[in-house]
Amino acid sequence: MSFAVVTALLTLVLGGAQAFFRWDDDLASTYESLAVIACVLLLVPLSTVGASAARLAARRRDERLASLRLLGATTGTVTALTVLEAAVTALLGSLLGLVLYAATAPLVGLLHFRGAAIGSQMWVPWWWLPLVVAGVTLLAAASAVAGLRAVVVTPLGVRTRQRAGTAHWVRVVVAVVVLVVGLGLTQALGLLGQLGGIVAVIAALAAAFGGMLLALDALGPWFVRVRARRQAKRAQTVPRLLAARMILEDPKTAWRQVSGVAMTSFVGVFGAVGLAMAAVSDDASMPADERWLMHDISTGVLVTVAGSFLMVACSVGINQAAATLDRAAVHVSLDRLGVPRTVMAEAARRAVMSALWMVAGGSALCAAVLLFPLVGFAIFVQPVAIVTALAVFAAGFLAVRGAAALCTRLVPGILARPERVL
Repeated sequence: MSFAVVTALLTLVLGGAQAFFRWDDDLASTYESLAVIACVLLLVPLSTVGASAARLAARRRDERLASLRLLGATTGTVTALTVLEAAVTALLGSLLGLVLYAATAPLVGLLHFRGAAIGSQMWVPWWWLPLVVAGVTLLAAASAVAGLRAVVVTPLGVRTRQRAGTAHWVRVVVAVVVLVVGLGLTQALGLLGQLGGIVAVIAALAAAFGGMLLALDALGPWFVRVRARRQAKRAQTVPRLLAARMILEDPKTAWRQVSGVAMTSFVGVFGAVGLAMAAVSDDASMPADERWLMHDISTGVLVTVAGSFLMVACSVGINQAAATLDRAAVHVSLDRLGVPRTVMAEAARRAVMSALWMVAGGSALCAAVLLFPLVGFAIFVQPVAIVTALAVFAAGFLAVRGAAALCTRLVPGILARPERVL
């Protein structure tokens, strides 16, 4: 079902974006730039949701394939089985996603831009559909192969649960470099426009914002590892210590549980700025087409934020379920040692929520730094911007907290059948 949602959202985003490239008047370039920004802000998190779905499907596959390796199966055999299973699952899900797209496109087509409904423009060319299916399938296969490296290299470590998650400090360097480059691109938009026209400006915006989203995704595991190491040293209660150790066991898994909110916080800052700009520029003396532009910015912001929250719901649920299933043996071991289930639930909740404030705040700060050269400080302190940002934060935190509460319900089922884990 996850691949179906990813495919449907991807096709809807592409359909909405291509509608903006059919105008050829004075404001066409502005709409095209806004469409590219919206696509980047949605497609990057969407790709992480697809990768998360592939990883969830591979949770139990790791042990099975590691056992095959220990029994003598070749690397080629294990790789072929992994890629084939992931690709078939994604293919079936993406085909279902096209059906979901066909059902929802007419509803999205009711949205009005420039005073008229998008309507039939939401339908992408037919030859795009096989490309979307192929893209989702390849993403799942690539994610499966990436997760297969540990199984191929150290099957005994996988089978005996001796893998230790890593998050190298190089990620910090990469993120800082990307942020600096993004700042340089946003400050040089005027020069780029003179040299390469609107195409260069759109490319620079896409590179700056998309690169920063990818950099945040790379930086996150290192950040949660450093924070958890400090918490482990200062922990004064059992739940706090267990939570820190859960994160240190695999920082990448811990990051993926909150990465959706980081992405949404980034998008939320853009949404807050967009709504504030539309409110400030709303003037009855403006030409009709410019008033439509301000109205359309508000509509586009709300659609982008809504799409972002759909992806957050999918991402948070998928990743927290995967983390809970991956720690099944840990839960069983703690239960046999006599650790109360309430303590385990509290530790799992803290493992998810402990870094959420810093993750969401840091992501929003990066978005603000990128936007500051473009819009100035005054936009950020507009009441509508502040209210929108707070609403995005609150909704993101509630999504993570709700998913954490739902995933704790998986633990009693795991403990009821411990023979299936150990």
